Amino acid sequence: MLSRCISIPLLSLLPIGMKKTSKLLFFSALICTLWSACQREDLLDDPGARLNFSDDTLLFDTVFASIGSATKNLRVYNPYDQPLKIASIRLAGGASSTFRLNVNGSPGKSFSDIELRAGDSLWIFVEVTINPGSQALPFVVQDSIVFETNGNIQDIDLVAWGQNARFYVARKQQANLPAYVLIDTALNAQVTWDNTLPIVVYGGYAVIDSTQTLSITAGTQIHFSNNAGLWAYKGSTLEVQGTKEDPVVFQGLRREYYLQEEPGQWDRIWLNDGGSHRIDYAVIKNGFIGLQCEALFSPALPTDLKLTNTRIRNMSGLGILSRKYTIQCWNTTVANCGYYGAALTEGGDYRFTHCTFGNYWRSGQRSTPALYLNNYGVDAAGSAVPKDLDRADFRNCIVFGNNDNELELDFRAGALAEHSFKYCILKADNNTPTSDPAHFDNIFRNNDPQFKDVFTHDLHLDTLSFSRNKGNLLFVDVSALPPMTIDLDGNPRPTGGSNPDLGAYERD
Repeated sequence: MLSRCISIPLLSLLPIGMKKTSKLLFFSALICTLWSACQREDLLDDPGARLNFSDDTLLFDTVFASIGSATKNLRVYNPYDQPLKIASIRLAGGASSTFRLNVNGSPGKSFSDIELRAGDSLWIFVEVTINPGSQALPFVVQDSIVFETNGNIQDIDLVAWGQNARFYVARKQQANLPAYVLIDTALNAQVTWDNTLPIVVYGGYAVIDSTQTLSITAGTQIHFSNNAGLWAYKGSTLEVQGTKEDPVVFQGLRREYYLQEEPGQWDRIWLNDGGSHRIDYAVIKNGFIGLQCEALFSPALPTDLKLTNTRIRNMSGLGILSRKYTIQCWNTTVANCGYYGAALTEGGDYRFTHCTFGNYWRSGQRSTPALYLNNYGVDAAGSAVPKDLDRADFRNCIVFGNNDNELELDFRAGALAEHSFKYCILKADNNTPTSDPAHFDNIFRNNDPQFKDVFTHDLHLDTLSFSRNKGNLLFVDVSALPPMTIDLDGNPRPTGGSNPDLGAYERD
């Protein structure tokens, strides 16, 4: 029961010069007056009284079995000018419910005798953990929160979509290494991830060990928890075999709608030396680094990545980080990265054709360019160590963004710095020597490519795009596999007559 009393400083009410006896009589009368003025607010006991709620249903987007959901909240209001006692708040499913409640800071599945002051409200927080089952397809888990007030029953529906998955939980710990789990323990293992169930990597890295091959087939959805990733260790091979209709998607664990394009939800795909890695028709989104390609051992084993028909976007760090690697890439876009779209460092061998680097990062200030090249590394003492950049060729590409300069060439003496840009749109300041014919040919400097929608990172070309027909037919390799004669959407590129459009997309 709640009370409301009038509180008045007593001494302030004493008349000046009052005698002692008079003061006692005054205090007695005053106390009686205040006691009668002290009003007790009676609970509203009307059986028709109803609570108000901020929602009538709490919906949880797809939740992976055995992994907790995001937290949803519900606000409960007393709309009356008298206090209410909620006799009980409980989950209809009782103790066996997959849902969990927290009412005003107290966790549990049922609560009783909760008083809610006139016009006041309380918060209820709800989570759910789905029990694993045999279903391959998503399924619905339901319950409700039941409120009883003055014998009046109200309820709020709880609905969650559950999804089983194949889990790789990183429990192995080793000095100077992140937590990891091996996808297989056998030598020469051939492991396949398919689209029967989503793949969930939780708590660290899923590791393709030496001599092993991981093949990922079309339509497979791979989800990573915070700080998790995929690691192709020395001597292993990664083969991503998506299609235009069913790409392989690498993404975060959370499935809520508002997180579908949120950067920084997982760590990276890490490719080491010794394998011939292939990635075709993939979407790599919402992590820290999309692809980190580097040799870990000296002398390094061969390094090779063919990256085609792939979209990399929403990386809080870098889209591609390479350290002295060999990369062939075409029909690929890199968008919305907090630092570099691509940083090709410590030398290497790179060929990019019909690629689009469009960096319009708006989640904070970005001082780094969309594309960065150097020909050195840094030793333990912080000194530059020359590393040959054997080749860095960019053909029919677009390098653009919302910074004044989106291309940085950071070369030191003592190592090769072989690079060339031909038939490219480049966003570049006066420090970039785009007039140097030894390295630049047919450069469209600072000509806006006119993407369809930079706010949603849609790097398709607009109808009147400057990029149309500005490419060179000679750079469309008709023998390339997968075909370079079609764009990222599967539209044909001209192989004679008119010139192709710049970037990964051909405007139809």
